[in-house]
Amino acid sequence: MQGLTAFGNGIYAVESGYNGPDVAAIHLIEEGGRAALVDTGNNDALVHVEQALAATGLSPEAVDFVLLTHIHLDHAGGAGAFMRAFPNAKLVVHPRGARHMVEPSKLFAGVSAVYGPERARELYGELIPVPAERIVEATDGLELDLAGRVIRVFDTPGHARHHVCYFDTRSRGFFTGDTFGLSYRALDVDGRPSIFPTTTPVQFEPEAMHDSVRRMEAEQPAAMYLTHYAQVTDVPRLAADLHRLIDAHVAVAERHAGVEAGAARQALIEADLWKLVDEEGARQGWTLPPAEVRRVLALDVELNAQGLDVWLAGR
Repeated sequence: MQGLTAFGNGIYAVESGYNGPDVAAIHLIEEGGRAALVDTGNNDALVHVEQALAATGLSPEAVDFVLLTHIHLDHAGGAGAFMRAFPNAKLVVHPRGARHMVEPSKLFAGVSAVYGPERARELYGELIPVPAERIVEATDGLELDLAGRVIRVFDTPGHARHHVCYFDTRSRGFFTGDTFGLSYRALDVDGRPSIFPTTTPVQFEPEAMHDSVRRMEAEQPAAMYLTHYAQVTDVPRLAADLHRLIDAHVAVAERHAGVEAGAARQALIEADLWKLVDEEGARQGWTLPPAEVRRVLALDVELNAQGLDVWLAGR
C-alpha cells in the first residue's frame, strides 16, 4: 500500500500520491474504533486511504468525519468520492466553502484558470457533489466529538478566507492545511525541518496569516500536521521562521509593485523568490543539490509568485 506513517496518539499520515511522493498527506485520526480524515487529496487518493483504514483495522463505516481545511482541490478534490465511500461520514468545511462542495463547478473553473482545463482534468478528474445534508459548517470554536476525543475548529484565514485548522485536544496537535506553510521532508537536515509560507492564488492576506499563526502558537501545540507534509515539531522555531518568511515574500512582491500585473511581473517575482529560496537553503544548511531543491519547490514557487502578483493587484 501507499506509505502510512504512525505518529502516536492514534494519528497517521497517509501518502496521497498527489503530484508525487511526500508532497500531500491525508491525516487519519483514530479513537475508540472511530476515525476522522483530514483533507482528501484528489479522487485517486481514495484507494490509499481505504488501504490505510484496513491496515489500522478500521472499516469504511468507521469514518465519522472528513475534515477539510479548505477547498483548494489538492486538499478537497476527492471530497465527493470520499463521501460516497464512507457512508457514515459528515463533511466538515468552512461556511464559505460549503456551497462549493454541493455544487463544485466553480471550483473546477477556478483551478482550470490556474492550470488550464486539460491539466486540471488530469489532476482532479470529476468533482463529485456532496449532498447538503451531509455537510457540517466548520464555524470558529465548533467542537467535534470523535468517540469522546474533542477536535476544535479554528478559523484561520491568510492562505484563503475559507481556511480552518483543527486542534486535537488529545494530542495537542494542529492539523494545519496550508496556514502553517509547507515543510517537505526532502529538505530536512538531520531531522531538522524547514518551512515556507503558501501565498498561492487568490486570497493571500499576509496580516491575516500572521494572526492565524499567532493564534495557533498561543495554544502551545506539541506538533503541527501539515498537508505538505505531515508532522513537524519544534513549533516555536518554525513559527518564527514562518513569520520572517511571510514578510520576506511580501517584500519581494512590493519590490515589483510598479510593474504591470500579469505574466511579466510574475516572472520577476518568481526569480526573486528563487533567490530567497537559495538564501534560506544557506541559512538552514540544506544538503540537497540545488537541482533537486528546484524540483521539490518548483510548483510552490510558481504558484506563490502568481499569488503575490494577485495580492499586489488587489491591494
